[in-house]
Amino acid sequence: MNLLILGPQGSGKGTQARILADKLGLFYLEMGDFLRDLAKTNPEVDEIVNKKGELLPNDMFFFAMKKLLEEKIAEGKGLLLEGFPRSIEQYQMLKNWFNQEDLKIDKAIFIEISKEETIKRLSARRTCEACGRVYNLITDPPKGDACECGGRLSQREDDTPARIEKRLEVYNQNTKPLIEVFEKEGILLKVDGERPIQVIADDLLNQLTGTK
Repeated sequence: MNLLILGPQGSGKGTQARILADKLGLFYLEMGDFLRDLAKTNPEVDEIVNKKGELLPNDMFFFAMKKLLEEKIAEGKGLLLEGFPRSIEQYQMLKNWFNQEDLKIDKAIFIEISKEETIKRLSARRTCEACGRVYNLITDPPKGDACECGGRLSQREDDTPARIEKRLEVYNQNTKPLIEVFEKEGILLKVDGERPIQVIADDLLNQLTGTK
């Protein structure tokens, strides 16, 4: 089984992706982590992403990602991709490669939450300045005023309501056309992301496999 998972910031897609990957035995690739790891070993990627603050060209990003995924496919692993594709162009690149490998995308999961819920969840995020652990004052609060490691908790600059709204605008501009394509192809699976984590996980597993 090969799955894509997407949703706005704060939708919980990473949490659901990890649950699904564990339950279904899939190789889970989160593109943000992949890109950060790639920048550590590839000076050209580091220069573009970290030093210039620019987006990595689609062909460069896809080449590196494909190399990793080919190894997992050879091992007989199904795939779960989070954070890719983010545009119709990227989706077409993925589809073309899958066709060459005689693979298909079984479902594109879209976790829906409202703009108001996104702002509420992201505004409540706090990050430990020492160890980097991320808490949420609503869903995963710290036990006190500091991290378990003793580090100071702070709010990211881009987690203020005004910044979040701008990020959502960019996300919606890129994602809405992509969701329409998934819907036309009959692979879109929409789920309500404003429910408890386990309820969402059970719903997804039931729709994907008929079990929980």
